[in-house]
Amino acid sequence: MKKMKQISVLVMLLSLSIFFLVGCAAKPQTIGNEPKGSEISIGVNLELSGNAAAYGQAALKGINYASDQINHDGGIKIKGKRMKIKLVTKDNTSNNYQTAMANSNLASSVKVSAIIGPCVSANVAAGLPKATESAVPVLTSQGTSDKLTLQRNGEVQPDAFRACYTDSYQGVILAHYADNVLKANTVAILGDKTSDYSVGLIKAFKSAYKGKIVDTQYYQAGDKDFNATITKLKGEKFKALFVPGYYNEAGLIIKQARQAGIKAAILGPDGFSDDTLFKLAGKENSTNIYYTNHFDPMVPNDRVKPFIKDYKKKFKEEPSGFTALGYDAVYMIKTAIENEQSANSKKVALGLANLKDFKGVTGTMTMDKNHNPKKDVIVVKFNHGVKVSATAVK
Repeated sequence: MKKMKQISVLVMLLSLSIFFLVGCAAKPQTIGNEPKGSEISIGVNLELSGNAAAYGQAALKGINYASDQINHDGGIKIKGKRMKIKLVTKDNTSNNYQTAMANSNLASSVKVSAIIGPCVSANVAAGLPKATESAVPVLTSQGTSDKLTLQRNGEVQPDAFRACYTDSYQGVILAHYADNVLKANTVAILGDKTSDYSVGLIKAFKSAYKGKIVDTQYYQAGDKDFNATITKLKGEKFKALFVPGYYNEAGLIIKQARQAGIKAAILGPDGFSDDTLFKLAGKENSTNIYYTNHFDPMVPNDRVKPFIKDYKKKFKEEPSGFTALGYDAVYMIKTAIENEQSANSKKVALGLANLKDFKGVTGTMTMDKNHNPKKDVIVVKFNHGVKVSATAVK
């Protein structure tokens, strides 16, 4: 009996030990990262190499430019003190694992006040847990997946934010554009079955489109030859072809569709937004092409003209939509810090959540309850690979 009591006591002590160990391990970090000295460290986690490098490199140009501009103007003002921005940049190589490791280093070792990036939604999702462990907000300039800012229970993820609109938002806009502007009462769809981005866009488009979808076909990332699928589609009659995907495959789809004799308008999302699209498609095949974008010089606001003028003067090129989003992301963090008068990472998250009527080069935005900015979507049109119009759609 005495032995049984001893065993019971040992089991109880062991249980308590496990309870406290688990409790300590699961206890969230609540203090937040606090900058030391006269600099505010901001992490930059981007796809600077790998298959999404074009997006990351474009965003980095805008991030660096905004940071240099802010520092040149004296920095960020907190309680009468001016603090300079220090960017700590990591290349995630367009890889989920490398993304997570980069966020872990930035959040827990470098102890940044916020992280900008990544660009690709899957990478954003992979890196979020490592940032939230240290209560560091992640502001993606280009990650459009609706799920990114939400937890599994549907509640908002406290440390996830974006500077861009969501997949469902642009999918709905493209459906309305097909209905009301192109007057396309029949549409065919060719999407990437392996991509959450593409699948989400298809779902949103179908939910809003009022016409008839004559066929939906699929490919997968990395495909080069789409002729068999395009031949199937050619047997259908449609006024627009919706291709929700990225420029690498979309450029080849445009080329092969046109070579097969398909003359219908081709619609795409912001994943089309790179000059590589028309290099792959060929300018002779790139007429009647439409896609959503986050920024365009043809749709000016108070900040666009000076931004473009100064940027072109410095870099001898016109900024892309992704460059503009990177630029806005830095200023969004600056505004959040100044509104809260603190660069503590938890306060920065609060400032981003409460962002209202922020005037960026990609438009005026207010953060909604799910940490998505309310803003206009721009639809651009190309003929012969040359932009001929840009329309802001509310």
